[in-house]
Amino acid sequence: MSHPSFPRAALACAALLLAASAAQAEPGRLLASQCAQCHGTNGAGPGFDELAGKNANDTYDELIEMKYRSNIEGIMDRQARGYTDAQLRLIADYLATLPGNGGD
Repeated sequence: MSHPSFPRAALACAALLLAASAAQAEPGRLLASQCAQCHGTNGAGPGFDELAGKNANDTYDELIEMKYRSNIEGIMDRQARGYTDAQLRLIADYLATLPGNGGD
């Protein structure tokens, strides 16, 4: 006789495995979720720079510049300082995969 909570536990485990595989498929997606507050969930938030589809190297270079500025100039400098260089690379790579007009 099986325990009545077994099917629920199996479903929960399967859901966690699916979520983990999705996170591995887009490693920068979770990291970039902080960007959504200003730039929108699609990277093209109104009133702020469009990040969707922008060249990953350009975005990464800008984030690194913000992170290592000697004087904090704004919120983005503070945001960038909260990530490792590798995490900033993942964010830039992820944002580059989003449909957009290249940040123009």
